[in-house]
Amino acid sequence: MDLSSHSRRPDRDSKPYTLTGSTPQLTLLCRRDTEYRAEVVQDERGNEFVAEFPEGVTRPVQYGVDLKAKAVYMSAQQLIPYKRIEDYFQSHCGIGVSTGSLCNFNKEAYELLGKFETIARKKLIPADLLHNDETGINVKGKLVWLHSASDEKWTLFFPHEKRGTDAMTAMGILPHFKGISMHDHWKPYLRYSCDHVLCNAHHLRELERAWEQDGQRWAKNMKRLLEKINEAVKKAGGKLLKKKADLYLKRYRRLLSRANRECPEPKVTGPARRGRPKKSKARNLLERLRDYETETLRFMTDIRVPFTNNLGERDLRMTKVQQKISGCFRSIEGAKIFCRIRSYLSTCRKHGVQPTDALRLLFAGKLPGFLRAS
Repeated sequence: MDLSSHSRRPDRDSKPYTLTGSTPQLTLLCRRDTEYRAEVVQDERGNEFVAEFPEGVTRPVQYGVDLKAKAVYMSAQQLIPYKRIEDYFQSHCGIGVSTGSLCNFNKEAYELLGKFETIARKKLIPADLLHNDETGINVKGKLVWLHSASDEKWTLFFPHEKRGTDAMTAMGILPHFKGISMHDHWKPYLRYSCDHVLCNAHHLRELERAWEQDGQRWAKNMKRLLEKINEAVKKAGGKLLKKKADLYLKRYRRLLSRANRECPEPKVTGPARRGRPKKSKARNLLERLRDYETETLRFMTDIRVPFTNNLGERDLRMTKVQQKISGCFRSIEGAKIFCRIRSYLSTCRKHGVQPTDALRLLFAGKLPGFLRAS
């Protein structure tokens, strides 16, 4: 890592004279100084000519690419709070880096990644399968929603004050998306004119709850059936033949028919009340599995569709860890900075580029090859 500084010699009487500078560099835990010198000469008329410094050396004192990359890596990838990063550089490296500088490094990375965010949207919109998810984050004591759209190669996080379609539309992907959107049945997703599939990991958890807490035997049997179908799909290489899929579909429907008798719609008793009678969680789950049969079982016959939305949930998981470590974001701008950097690092990993290498390239004014080719 490098820290550069430059100073002009005060003695201007002797000619020619030089403009000097130094760049302490850190390799692992060692600080190393690199000095740049630019010759300054004057002609007989007093015109001054100054040699150029290397590209990127623009200030009398500045931090170098490696130090910035490591600081942002520790903050955005390893989720280490600023104070602990500051202590690391001071106690282990002998370099004083303030919290303000660490914040500025993240801001610089955010600004440099504007092009990346545009590319990520363009890549996700034509995707065959899009994993969508959202989770709550704390921004200065207020609940804000972090939305995620991703596939096997690209990730985009987007913070917004709302959870529904206002946020999804502002994110700029689902309004233009015509592929298959995988999600957890949060109803605003269903308002977009694309195909939909539901995450069966959510179904398994809800079925287990219905059996263990409500004693719904049909839920226990449905959980076993979905797990059996999933195993059959894996053994078949990701897709069942139509005859086999039809057999499982019949079993699925028969089970739901029996479930309707075990868990019927609530009956209205006593004085008539306005609105619909309240349904149990088990009944709501039953109706979802019945009404969204195609969206639940599409993984049987479409090789593109996985059994669960684990990819989307996995992409979001570390943001929850960040909240546990740091508590909250101080502003929505801070959340936006974090989300854009995390989007970049997640995408780079999916393309086989390590986070530290990706950040070094970024602060050197470059992007990884897969982005330059996009």
